[in-house]
This record gives sequence, structure tokens and C-alpha cells, in this order.
Amino acid sequence: MTSPEDRRKFLKAGSIAAATGFVGNLLGRNASAQQPMNHQDMNHGSAMPAPIGNASAEPNIPDSSNVQTEYDGFSRFKPSRGLDPDSDYYIGKLVPGFRKAEDGPAPFEAPDIPKLPYKMDGGVKVFELVPMAVQQEFHPGVKMNVYGYNGSMPGPTIEVTQGDRVRIVVTNELPEDTFVHWHGFELPVQYDGAATLTQNPIKPGKTKVFEFDIHEEGTFFYHSHVPMQEAFGQVGWFIVHPKRVFDPPVDRDFGLLFQNFHIPPTHTIGDSWAMDWNWHTINGKSGPYTTPLVCKHGERVRVRLLNFAPMQHHPVHLHGHTFWVTGHEGARIPKSAWVPRNNELVGVAQASSFEFIANNPGDWIFHCHMVHHMMNHMVKQVGPRIRDDVSVDQYLTNIRSRPQVDASRSEKFATPGYPQKMQGMEMSSDFMKAIWSRKEVRGMRANYSMAVKGLMTVMRVLPDDLYDLVMNSDEEVEKGAVFAEIVRRFGDPGEYEAAPKMVM
Repeated sequence: MTSPEDRRKFLKAGSIAAATGFVGNLLGRNASAQQPMNHQDMNHGSAMPAPIGNASAEPNIPDSSNVQTEYDGFSRFKPSRGLDPDSDYYIGKLVPGFRKAEDGPAPFEAPDIPKLPYKMDGGVKVFELVPMAVQQEFHPGVKMNVYGYNGSMPGPTIEVTQGDRVRIVVTNELPEDTFVHWHGFELPVQYDGAATLTQNPIKPGKTKVFEFDIHEEGTFFYHSHVPMQEAFGQVGWFIVHPKRVFDPPVDRDFGLLFQNFHIPPTHTIGDSWAMDWNWHTINGKSGPYTTPLVCKHGERVRVRLLNFAPMQHHPVHLHGHTFWVTGHEGARIPKSAWVPRNNELVGVAQASSFEFIANNPGDWIFHCHMVHHMMNHMVKQVGPRIRDDVSVDQYLTNIRSRPQVDASRSEKFATPGYPQKMQGMEMSSDFMKAIWSRKEVRGMRANYSMAVKGLMTVMRVLPDDLYDLVMNSDEEVEKGAVFAEIVRRFGDPGEYEAAPKMVM
């Protein structure tokens, strides 16, 4: 019978042998221009930033609204459940937002995706849609060659109202045939776009006109009906607001569109034949370049999430809140069938709508829970990647060389599988400037970008004064100041931990 100590020695020896066996497999990445941020070179400070905003502010209901602070034990302004699971207000189920129904539907917001403008022609909304090759910036400075529409991937959002008649003029600027399918719409069969089953292809340089009435409401989308073009990213939102605003009305209506791509290192073009995926995007960006969703404390929020991954489902988790699943891509769900969740499985080509009362202030991670999807451009650990703190850049000048491998390892390598650490994730000065250039991230912790990767974004719930400071002011906001202020007002300031400040 082998002793535990003998097994540890065997595993340690085996891991060293495996490491030295990979010497000939160099994996080069063109990162010579990157100046990496050293996670270990940080200035640690424990002091809490000075108070900002109106530190004595209390959560309040706008004068223009007649909603309540509490409903049957559920509080709009603090985490709570309510008193009765059968109540209409349990976990905020039918608790209204501040917006009134007569104000119309809340505008749809899909960060980083433009909206497609239209012109009116005799009562018809006319849109011009152009399938084309697009260069999309997944990360700051990391531009990928994909397919999209009108210079964007995902394509621009088409936003209309139930009962509208639309005319969509599609002009194909791709070098190949294409089709456009209006996913989920019940329209005349000749306009369905299901490849040659229902129509002839739109040839390069040619135009096809689609015109139909929209009797539906809900979360729809358009996409190419050529599978390899779908894998290259051809999709866009098609949002239809109901003619009569849903009860209860929401204050925010956000959209997150998930996609996956297989793009090997040093490449910019995806492999549409691949059966696995290493780049993951939300609205065309990969974390930490995804733009946070920002709302006010106490608002009713809807998030529509569309999974347009080629073949992978997404169990999507929101921290800090429990939401109700109120709709899918087919239609709004009757209220009696709503389900409370904090993790919802969204399958390929499916859309789910989540609604909740934002009663827990803070910066809350919102992410797919599949571990491979919480990482960026995953590649095998081979060659120099198994060496401690070594960049491949020094080997790129002579890729025929076989650098020596130091087979000695510290005692921590006795743990099977160690180290599970991604390499090659440099964050240059220009990278970080781009990350912090967006107003939506102002005041977040200085090292937040280390936590948001792949299919990850952030839901920021901010008190009114901090929301105005972040979204509507030009004031300088210190990194971490908004987070610290929320801890000061709603948390435990005595246990506050300052974020390490990364040094270039």
C-alpha cells in the first residue's frame, strides 16, 4: 500500500517530468509592445478615501413618483424578502419602479452597441441594414476580424413599437451570399430569411427589401442564416416595445448579448469550424472591457440577456440580488409563472428577461458561471508559459531556440495541478487608460479589472448623488471612492479594505 508521502513524491516528480517534456512546444504571442502590470508590485494603503457626494443622504422616492418604500415586508432600499411567498410583492415581484406607465417604455440600453436610425415613409419605419466585414475591438488594442452589420458587431439595435410597420432595406457588402432571418417574428413566409427554403440569396452588392407588420412585443433579434456567418458574429437586437407598457413599469431596460469565438493566439480571424471557444464577448467586448450597467438605488431594472454563442449555454449569475425571470425570446411570461432566481440558464439562441428591485447598493459582478467562460482567450500552457514569471517575448527573435528549463520547483508544486495561473494577460498603460476612460467605471476599486474577465460585466447600484457624480458630472473621482462611500453608508466601515494600487 503506497503511503501519502510516497504519492506526493510521485506526483511531484511526475509534474517536473511533464514540465520538462514541453520544452520544444513554444507558444509565441506578439506582445512585444506590452508593458505588463506586475500584480506583486503594489502600493498598499489602508486609509479610506474621503467622503464624497452627500454623505448624509438617505434613500428617497422622487417627488414625481407615488410608489412606496415598503410592500408587505419587502423594502425598496435594503435587501429583503417580504412576509409571504404568495404575496404579489415577495422579493419585489410586482413592486413598481419610479417611472410611470404613461411615460412610455424605458429606453432600451445595450452598452457598446449603436442603435439603427430610421426614416418615416408614409407611416412605415424604414431601416437600412448592411451585412459587412467588421473589425471589432474585443480588448483595448485587440482588434478581431469578424462579420457584422453597419460597421458594428453585434449589429446595431432595431427598436420599434408593437403595431409598427417596418421596411428593412438590406444591402450585402460581404464577399459572399447572405440571408437575414428575423428571429421569432410571425411574418409572411417570403420574408422569413431561412436561406433558400424561402428566398434566393442576397448576392454581394445586391439589395433585398423586407416589409412587414409587427404584431408581437418582446425580445427578438436578427441574424444571418448562413451558419458560418453566425459563428463570425452576425447578429443584432430587434426590440419591440409593447403598445401598452407592462405592469409594473421598469426604470431601466438593459441588454446583454453573449457571443463566443475560437481565435487562436497571434490570429485575428475566428475558426468557424471549431468545436471549442476561447474568446467570449458581451455586446462585442470581453471583460474587463465590458461596460458596466449603472442604475439608481431603488429602481426597478430589467435585463434582457441573449445567448448567441455557436454551441454553448450560459448559466448567468447576478450577485447581490434575486431577480424574477419575466420573459423569454418567445414572449412575456404570465406573472403566475414567474420564477425567482439568481442564476438562470440561457441556452443557445435563447433570450431571458430578468427583473428586480435594485435595493442593494454596490458594484455587483454579473457573469456566466461556466469557468471556461470567466477567462480570456484561453490557450494551452506549453513552452515558456510553464516557467515562473517569464515572458515569451525574449524568444520571439529566435523561435528555433530551445531555452533551458529550470526543473526545480518550490514545495508548493507538490500540490497536484499547481500552478493554475493564466499567463500572457498583460495590461499595458494604454490598455488601462482605455479601461478607465469610460464614465461607467468611475470610482470603482483600482483593481476591479483583475476580477472581470470573459463573459463578465458589472451591475452598479448607486445612490442618487453617487449616480449623478459618476454618470452626469465632470468631477474627478478617485479610484475606489464610490465603492468606499457605499461601504461607509451601507456596510461595515470598520472592516474596510483598500484595494492595492497597481504600479506600471
